[in-house]
Amino acid sequence: MNIYASLGDTLAMYSEWFSVPYELLVDANPHIKNEHLKLGEVVCIPGYDAVQSWEELAGFFSVHEMALQRMKGTTKITSGEVQLPKRIVSRVVQGQKAYDFSTLQQDIKTLCRYFPFVRTRTIGYSVLGLPLIELQIGRGPIRVHFNGSFHANEWITTAVIMTFLNEYLLAVTNDQTLRGHRMLDYYNKVTLSVVPMVNPDGVNLVLHGPPEQEPYRSEVICMNEGSYDFSQWKANIRGIDLNNQFPAKWEVEQARKVPKAPAPRDFPGFAPLTEPETKAMAALTEESDFSMILAFHTQGKEIYWGYEGLEPPEAEETVNEFAKASGYRAVRYIDSHAGYRDWFIQTWRRRGYTVELGEGVNPLPISQFTEIYEDSLGIFLAALYMA
Repeated sequence: MNIYASLGDTLAMYSEWFSVPYELLVDANPHIKNEHLKLGEVVCIPGYDAVQSWEELAGFFSVHEMALQRMKGTTKITSGEVQLPKRIVSRVVQGQKAYDFSTLQQDIKTLCRYFPFVRTRTIGYSVLGLPLIELQIGRGPIRVHFNGSFHANEWITTAVIMTFLNEYLLAVTNDQTLRGHRMLDYYNKVTLSVVPMVNPDGVNLVLHGPPEQEPYRSEVICMNEGSYDFSQWKANIRGIDLNNQFPAKWEVEQARKVPKAPAPRDFPGFAPLTEPETKAMAALTEESDFSMILAFHTQGKEIYWGYEGLEPPEAEETVNEFAKASGYRAVRYIDSHAGYRDWFIQTWRRRGYTVELGEGVNPLPISQFTEIYEDSLGIFLAALYMA
């Protein structure tokens, strides 16, 4: 919500008037350089929406619309001329549905509107030209990264991540706690980087079928053996498994994986980091100095945390906290290479985790969403307080 400053106004005054933490006002208004505001200067107030139609105003005052219009002087006011601030106190992200790229874009737009201290940028583009969006939240020196939907039919991971971000932003803005943790403390301690959907082309393929664009339409139908049921598809639109694309013993995976050509799953490509999605994730990671990364996948209710003995000593304490907070099982080593987490641990010797959400057969049914979210919330929170 935007307001217009009067002479003598300050961000500290607005923080008190609107009960919004001062640092959020500063971060939501990077264009403001002085504490004393200029006359008419536009200021973004996080956590509020402007109520302006007669119907909305009536709802704000809990009276019938016509009753409000009977008040003295209101007949001279047309709908839209009066605006009142309405505090955002409930989630706007509805994760319990088929969560495609369009839904992600709309939810990011809505979150940035209500919580303008969220920073977004495009780190690259998918094969079909969809933006790979990173969100950054927080002002702390410790940098933690989350990502989801590396695999197309694991799109529920994006819905879970976005639901958590909404809860986090609400708690920070209203200076509330989540499971006893004051979230504003973590906002000041950690800068959280999130790429909610690494593989948007693949997610849309699973949920909506083949694209109109050639040659990709014909190619994916061919790779899928003529079937229009893409529910088991994990790869990107070119048939490359994005989580088998990183230079961490990639040649081992390339030699032993059964597909030797593009396929719905498991083909690691003809070389590491050939795909725009993996190139973007590698570039982001190389420039960002992450102290810890969590890659969310499905399924198994397990957390993988070691790679080739290269993980740091503190990785075990952290994963044990994740397991305690979620009920998931910590697994140190698995016979797998070339994943994003593998590459991160190998390159930086820092904490990296693959979190396998839920249990069953991919794609997990949306009926599991609430259980998955409640279990994973403990992991999201632990990633902040263990950072």
